[in-house]
Formats: sequence, C-alpha cells, structure tokens
Amino acid sequence: MQMAVVNLHPGQTVYCEAGKFLFKTTNVTMETRLSGPSGNGNGNGGQQSGSGGGMGGMLRQAMGTAMQVGQRMLAGESLAFQYFSAQGGEGTVGFAGVLPGEMRALELDGTRAWFAEKDAFVAAESTVQFGIAFQGGRTGMSGGEGFILEKFTGHGTVIIAGAGNFIDLNPADFGGRIEVDTGCVVAFEEGIQYGVQRVGGLNRQGIMNAVFGGEGLSLATLEGNGRVILQSLTIESLANALKKAQGGDKQGPTGGLFSTHTG
Repeated sequence: MQMAVVNLHPGQTVYCEAGKFLFKTTNVTMETRLSGPSGNGNGNGGQQSGSGGGMGGMLRQAMGTAMQVGQRMLAGESLAFQYFSAQGGEGTVGFAGVLPGEMRALELDGTRAWFAEKDAFVAAESTVQFGIAFQGGRTGMSGGEGFILEKFTGHGTVIIAGAGNFIDLNPADFGGRIEVDTGCVVAFEEGIQYGVQRVGGLNRQGIMNAVFGGEGLSLATLEGNGRVILQSLTIESLANALKKAQGGDKQGPTGGLFSTHTG
C-alpha cells in the first residue's frame, strides 16, 4: 500500500479528506474545517473575497459552506476537511488512501478539470478547488459509483488513490470509446463524456451476464480524447474475496455441505 509524503514550504497549505492523514512534523499546523477551498464559491483558496464583505459576505460564505456540506453528506463523504500549513520552515505531512493500491499525483494547470470517483480523493494544494459533480439520477441509479463525482479545478497538485494497480487509457486510442466495469473508474479529465449503458437486454444472455458473469446489468462508457485512470481491483471484488477467505477454513471441499468442523 502506497502513501504520499508531502514537503511543505513555509506558508504553503494542503488539505485532505478526514481520515487520510498519517503523520506530520511538529511545525505543521492542523486545522479542521467544514468547507473546501471552493466553499465560498469564489475559488481563491477558501479566503473571503475583498468585495461584498460585512454581513452580506459572511452570509454568502455561510450559505456556500452549508451547500458544500450538504453535497458531501449526499455523496456519503466525511463532512470536514483537514488543512495543514508549515510554520517557520519547511514541514512534512504524510497521507494515504484507505485500500491497498496505488496513488497518483495529478497536476492541474487551469485548462482542464479532473473528475474522480467519490472515494479516490486523498489530498490537494489549497490552490485547487474542490466541488461535487452530479451525473444525473438515471446515470446514478444505473451506474452506482457514477452518480456523484468529485471535481477538481484550478492550479496545483491533487493526490488520488485507488485499489490494486492503475491503468492509464485514452478512449481516442481505441476508436473514441471504451466500456468499463463501473467499479473500475478512478478519474478522468474534463472533455471525457461519462455514461452508463445496459449490458445486453432483459433476455436470457443479459440475465446470464448479470447473474453468473458478475458484471451486473450496466457498464460505464467513457468517450472522447483525454486521460482516463482505471483501477484493477474493485471494492466489491475485494469485499467478496475477504468474505470468502474468512469462511474458507470452516468449510469442507464441498463448500460447507459436509463440513469437517464438529465443534
């Protein structure tokens, strides 16, 4: 399992999702906030704009924070972010994901946003704005993971994590479109069109794919020209493997029908 060790210059700030922090040096301060850098809607790293201050500015900031918290609650994410800043010299902070797998640093230059599935985000510079992108009810009900995506804009580095190994693809290299298990999508660049399609019809073969093929009734579709990052292990397959291994020593060769356990 990989982790990211970040060296901070004096005054530099990074933020992470609650639960992704590992360690820090003593000169790095930690602050927990309910909003990300885009919580006030002006994209300036979470600081209140100089215009429209006073009670009106405070009210807009509070409303922006409440909206972002509500979006994260709907997404099933933690409500707070943790901010880390170096004071009086360079500092070090360590972060990691929650599953055995790979990590990747995405560099944003302001020209293209990145979209990530809702469990991929680990940490980012404070110059990167965080947001929630809704893919629509129909897509969400069909694709599961695809209903709510996290969106990153601005300039700076974003660190993401996934399960297993990462696979980098560009749909343009494969005729402009690829079809993927919905649980394998980690992140993709702006310009890639994401959708969900049914695997076959409600016929004998479609039911065979869903019930015995282990793929369900839907696949994610990714179209366009841009970077796509997939993971080789899905959370569902990992959970199924652990569940199977957990009960394996209590079952006989016939799958537990004639168990050798007599206790």
